[in-house]
Amino acid sequence: MHQFPRSRNVVQLLTLTVLALCCGTSSARSQNAAPDPPPPGDPAGVVAATQQAPAAPGPGDAAAGDGAAAADAQAAADTQAAAGDPPEDESRRIMSLSELAPPRGLRVNASGAFPGYTLFGPLNSTVIYLVDMAGEVVHRWETDAAPGAWCYLLDDGSLLRCGRIDEDPQFKGGGIGGRIQRLAPDGRVLWQWELADHEHQQHHDVRPMPNGHLLVIAWERKDAKLAVQHGLDPRQVHRERGFWPDVVYEVEPLPGGGAAVVWEWHAWDHLVQDMDSKLPDYGLIAEHPGRIDINGEHRDQPPLSAAQIAERQAVDAQLAALGYIGGADDGGPPTDQDRLPGDWLHTNAVDYHPVYDLLVLSSPHFDELWVIDHSTTTEEAAGSTGGRYGKGGDILWRWGNPRRYGAGRDEDRQLFGQHDPTWLRDGPPDVLRLLVFNNGRDRADGNWSSVDELMLPFDPVAGFQHAAGSAFGPAEPSWSYSAGDAFYSAFISGAQRLPNGNTLVCSGAPGRIFEVTAGGEVVWDYRNPHGGEIQPPEHAGKAPPLALFRAARYAQDHPGIVALLGAH
Repeated sequence: MHQFPRSRNVVQLLTLTVLALCCGTSSARSQNAAPDPPPPGDPAGVVAATQQAPAAPGPGDAAAGDGAAAADAQAAADTQAAAGDPPEDESRRIMSLSELAPPRGLRVNASGAFPGYTLFGPLNSTVIYLVDMAGEVVHRWETDAAPGAWCYLLDDGSLLRCGRIDEDPQFKGGGIGGRIQRLAPDGRVLWQWELADHEHQQHHDVRPMPNGHLLVIAWERKDAKLAVQHGLDPRQVHRERGFWPDVVYEVEPLPGGGAAVVWEWHAWDHLVQDMDSKLPDYGLIAEHPGRIDINGEHRDQPPLSAAQIAERQAVDAQLAALGYIGGADDGGPPTDQDRLPGDWLHTNAVDYHPVYDLLVLSSPHFDELWVIDHSTTTEEAAGSTGGRYGKGGDILWRWGNPRRYGAGRDEDRQLFGQHDPTWLRDGPPDVLRLLVFNNGRDRADGNWSSVDELMLPFDPVAGFQHAAGSAFGPAEPSWSYSAGDAFYSAFISGAQRLPNGNTLVCSGAPGRIFEVTAGGEVVWDYRNPHGGEIQPPEHAGKAPPLALFRAARYAQDHPGIVALLGAH
């Protein structure tokens, strides 16, 4: 096994050489398992600014939109200064100040907006809200716990939601849940299933399927020693918390409560590592784009080439001969490793395409979207053969950061902590398209969010098109919306394509929901005034009081709306 030497004064040249050659697996950053994912600065710095009593919108408020960004930013800055909050630039690291600024409530309701009802559940609240186009609450669900991220209105008028379990948590991190519930309109629990024990924890998303089953994202804990034995850099794992790759379960809800797992996919089954040829899953990262580099999340350089690996191993052998690598008296990882999170991929969303039987997953820690084959059996999903597309559970298509699989550099990155990829099905049936909220933290030209539409290189017969050694297409989004400083959320958030071609956007950190046309005109704008009545615990994400994970618009004739509110 490749190990790392302690500092000594002899053979300094060899030691420097090793450090240079090992930069491909050195740590670029140390993460804390608090926010979702942990943004720069402290989200708690905007707590006082957003906990003020919300101003009721008046008739003139609907006229204020993105054109008032400068005034809004100043208002937010003034509010922060009065509350004694951190400087303006610290809040700018996680959100747009113009989106944060009062007044809260409805800002814009213009012609061209898609009529319907908007669903959202503030992250720091046990209440879920449904509002009409005037921003008025038409229904609310009182629940027994804070949200474990997202919820869905079902066709019978009931609500499917994730709830957070706070008792004796074994896992820590943003998006933590553990309980999935179906609620009656009056809040009664009609069905419930819990996935929260010492080895597994549901988090972030659950997605209803056409057959009535549910897709569920969960962490599964692997022992730190086991992870290192599979090629993980030993400096990059918490010795007690361990290593948490993600798993996707398809479950069938059972009458009376509980669920049966009918299919599963594990990221752990699809690893590649270039740390040690004697360990499992060894190979060149660039030659295995369908697999996940176990060190990919923390590399600060592209994966090494075959020549670089050979050179590194030769230097390691020299150091080992001199007694500077290995041995029972090795000092082991640094103590600050115990501040590392276990959360490896932080998969924050899953969506299902029923025509082609595909799943799309979002890993903001990798800054990538992944598509996998759901047509496999569970056994095939654990390997690299079988299924409709012949590759088992390996990644069929990936996009956002080609450096993760050795096909690009930092400047080729196009996703930045993204959330909420959804399949678009309003075009030609043989064209695959995705919509994704691109949070935009750490862009080369500053922090700003966008909503991006992607057209995937896909043939219904041949599958995904990709030349070996190259980055997966497309080269760029086919459509994108952004507004500079007037639109930015470093974490959470989402987007939904509406039936009229407009896009509903949830800028999560400041708690803003707005609708834009294809040309970028804001035709509906709502600033959430609800939530903040509960404080997030230490083991969950620290979102600002009025923050939203996502929002969704339901048409007036949606079966769930008709069942809940009656026909219009």
